[in-house]
Amino acid sequence: MIDIDRVRKRPGMYIGDTTDGSGLHRMAFELVNNAIDEALAGHCSRIDVLLHADGSVTVRDNGRGISVDRYPGRDKSIAEILMTELHAGWKLGIETRAMRGHAGGVGLAVVNAVSEDLRLRIWRHGVEHAMHFRRGEPEAILAIVGKATLGDGKPRHGTEITFTPDPMIFSNTRFDAATIGRHLHELAVGAAGTTISLADQRGDEITQTVYRN
Repeated sequence: MIDIDRVRKRPGMYIGDTTDGSGLHRMAFELVNNAIDEALAGHCSRIDVLLHADGSVTVRDNGRGISVDRYPGRDKSIAEILMTELHAGWKLGIETRAMRGHAGGVGLAVVNAVSEDLRLRIWRHGVEHAMHFRRGEPEAILAIVGKATLGDGKPRHGTEITFTPDPMIFSNTRFDAATIGRHLHELAVGAAGTTISLADQRGDEITQTVYRN
């Protein structure tokens, strides 16, 4: 895991300031921006962002889902390579959802590297896949954990990432809902037909804001 170690030793090189909140929020923005890429390509109509009471953040979309296939010549899934290797899309040479990363983005591997805990769920081809990481390192390989069905019986599709910022890297790990909301509003303006939801579950009452154009 050379790439992960490199990011953890010098996180500021990849995400910016780890003390003023800018680097912290860039983690969430990276995941949302990847989902927006999927929406702009016509494969995603809804993106949900959840701020949990335990300090973790979930970003979920109903796109195609990150590829779960094994990459030829590698004993790893494409999803694992994306989560653990810098510039994976460029190195693999595959143009798929979340392979190239959002323009100017830091990549999924960087978000994983600076997370204390990260859980990946992928709904694709009628089944649900899951993988768990601790400080960038996989706890186990990507595995099928069940069927991917919705309440109406239709196959579910998309990607969900829940991460907890690492307090060993960030001096402040509390996300600001207003800062995230502004970013979501800006993205919604340019993503007509996409519904973006922000739910803040950290207070006594859950607040939810929906952005759409």
